[in-house]
Amino acid sequence: MPAARHLQKRSFALAGHRTSVALEPEFWAALEAIAQRRGLSLAALVTEVDTARTDPSQPLASALRLQALAEAQRR
Repeated sequence: MPAARHLQKRSFALAGHRTSVALEPEFWAALEAIAQRRGLSLAALVTEVDTARTDPSQPLASALRLQALAEAQRR
């Protein structure tokens, strides 16, 4: 799959288990900037987004992209 080659995978511990999320580098950079502005680690921000999901079938990667988009729209 050519489209997946540009994704960067990162691992986190969420709700007591390890999970990996693959996002484009630009989204990781946006999420790191959000975390920094809020005084959080990237892992803490990912946990916050994970626990805030109202639809459990929504992939975490999608929720993180939407978080980055929402923050960009607010700024």
